[in-house]
Amino acid sequence: MQLTDFDFLLPDELIAQVPATQRDGSRLLCLKRQSATIAARQFVDIPEYFERGDVLVINDTKVIPARLLGQKLTGGKVEIFLVRKVAGVASTDADEWLCLTKSSKPLRVGTVVQFTAEFSAEVLDEMDAPYRLVRFHCPGDFMQMVDKVGHLPLPPYIKRDDSREDRSRYQTVFANQEGAVAAPTAGLHFTTEILQQLTAAGVEIVNLTLHVGLGTFLPVRVDDICQHKMHSELYSISAATAAAVNLAHQEGRRVFALGTTSARALETAATADGLLRSGAGESEIFIYPGYKFKIVDALITNFHLPKSTLLMLVSAFAGREFILTAYRQAIEKRFRFFSYGDCMLIL
Repeated sequence: MQLTDFDFLLPDELIAQVPATQRDGSRLLCLKRQSATIAARQFVDIPEYFERGDVLVINDTKVIPARLLGQKLTGGKVEIFLVRKVAGVASTDADEWLCLTKSSKPLRVGTVVQFTAEFSAEVLDEMDAPYRLVRFHCPGDFMQMVDKVGHLPLPPYIKRDDSREDRSRYQTVFANQEGAVAAPTAGLHFTTEILQQLTAAGVEIVNLTLHVGLGTFLPVRVDDICQHKMHSELYSISAATAAAVNLAHQEGRRVFALGTTSARALETAATADGLLRSGAGESEIFIYPGYKFKIVDALITNFHLPKSTLLMLVSAFAGREFILTAYRQAIEKRFRFFSYGDCMLIL
């Protein structure tokens, strides 16, 4: 398939720049694959689509304030974006991370960047552009310092600086495993009250962790999408979650993936015969039309960018033409798109 097969025109004013006034105040577009029907609802209606015994798999990753703004000793401004902590580096006063850097001139080995009087970084290795290996120095806990001085990495299509409100609204209510540089945005709509409604109705809610990486922002740069390579993302699935999902399928009950991140983790850890394996690893799975889902029976997701791997994933799940038809209807009905936008349920 060609990249242009996943293109559509989206008016700029439909790209949500701020979250809905209420966390669960967004709209919901429900797609039923078997009947090929599309219905516009409100997100608070979503419990109606669940049945007793369904399993909802959520991603409990937590976004870190990964954008660090500082300056070189010469005074030049520098932005350092945390990508991934380097495994095996244990020190009381230093942390090493793979980072993206932005400055007037490329940062060379030995460059020191100062964020505060007590918080600094040193470039250890230039790596492959634009990545750098960076060692950070600060007293006390590194992540506490990052939480204090860092900025949330809002997606590039949100044309404003991050705000105090984003500290809560660009996190799910169940986020507790630090490590993501982007939110699992389908989960942003869920409130504690809606989760309680689902539990009371007999829905089993289980969690996994997939730390959303920079790949979620990177464009596909090849015309033949089969040639695209995904960036890896760390994931972890507990034995309890695997057991719950496997028992549900054994008993003919549905598994809902909350977000494409949950879907990717589940399908990465699936065996050829459709069992879910527990454990931790890296997901590099690229799901596009032709892929046969082994675990996911229903998908809750936001609306995705044109030509993106996430649009390809939902097209694999529901059919490209059906998805593009739904997107056209969403545009006509003035749905809000992308991270802070409205929601879609695919049954």
